[in-house]
Amino acid sequence: MKNQIQAEGNSTAVLEFTLEGFPAVQHLGKVLFLLHLLAYLASVTGNSLIFTIIWADCRLHTPMYFFLSAFSVCECGFITTVIPELLNTFLLGQQKIRFTSCLIQAFSFLFLGSTIFFLMAGMSLDRYLAICRPLHYPAIMNLRVCFFLVFFCCFLSFSLITGVVLKVSQLSFCGPNVIPHFFCDLGALIRLSCSNHRSTEMLTFALALFILITSLLITIMAYSNIVVTVLRLPSAKERKKAFSTCSSHLLVLSLMYGSCIFIYVKPKQTSRLESNREAALVNTVVTPLLNPIIYTLRNKQMHQALRNILFRLKFAT
Repeated sequence: MKNQIQAEGNSTAVLEFTLEGFPAVQHLGKVLFLLHLLAYLASVTGNSLIFTIIWADCRLHTPMYFFLSAFSVCECGFITTVIPELLNTFLLGQQKIRFTSCLIQAFSFLFLGSTIFFLMAGMSLDRYLAICRPLHYPAIMNLRVCFFLVFFCCFLSFSLITGVVLKVSQLSFCGPNVIPHFFCDLGALIRLSCSNHRSTEMLTFALALFILITSLLITIMAYSNIVVTVLRLPSAKERKKAFSTCSSHLLVLSLMYGSCIFIYVKPKQTSRLESNREAALVNTVVTPLLNPIIYTLRNKQMHQALRNILFRLKFAT
């Protein structure tokens, strides 16, 4: 199949791109394939287990666990948009991908990623209401409100990402077709365009900044109030209990924001392609692998729910 087709004049329109992957470590392809396959399976299994435990135990049908189950579903979709392509790259080297498939992958990656950030902001608001407004919490944060917030997160992400991806689809690609990444990163794709892509690049940067800053500000405001409220509690035991309900969420937030700010909040990334790829690898492989562990390791309710499910399954057989 031809990679390019003749367009107007002497220029050509690129129909297919090559994902460069990690050429420096391609000789370790089979080892890296196995490691990342195990990490992918562990991440999907962990997030699927969280979702199953939450919906199988009616005692976990609360706003906090509802957001956590939605987060787990998005995490599974998020890594599935990237990791299978990465596994192919480790096995086969550079991978070909058609322009349409590239845009679909970029859209899915950014849509699910931004939805996760908005969900994390929603989880911060939930913790704020539970700790700072405990008397009003049952009336404000019911399951209907939770459904609405999750839907709003998805709708907002879809609207923002659709606009920028449509703008990228209108660019002309008539020169280099090698994407220096292991998936269709929108920033790397834009820089391959032979048309004037300055406005599109700035729009992408502004969009990433908006998503990160908006969700981060909501989180900072929520946790600032939480800290003030908790420090006013008279008992050290009460303070410890209140902080323990937020510690997992804060750790996951640190991992996510750290890697994403490093990758996206830089208008000029050309000289840092290798570090961007490594940071993106952390964001798409390591963080989703750690999240299920972080959220369940110190959660006694999740442990008890899992024991109850295993107990029922044992006697059912």
